[in-house]
Amino acid sequence: MRTLHIVISDLEIKKFGIKKDQLTFNEILELISKELMRQNLNQCVALAEKYGLSSMTMDEISQEVKAVRSAKHRP
Repeated sequence: MRTLHIVISDLEIKKFGIKKDQLTFNEILELISKELMRQNLNQCVALAEKYGLSSMTMDEISQEVKAVRSAKHRP
């Protein structure tokens, strides 16, 4: 096994909620994955609001999806 030293700011330590001085690679991957998922979710919410999708019900969304799919299969 090898050791890798990574420098991270105090702000990032707080942001990620890091409590230990040593983390396994899997722990680092999990922290990064959670942050990327959070960022992607925020982007999705912003796009949904921008295009008016955030106010749609699940039934309306399902109808839109069905309409797009059926239009794709028409010549």
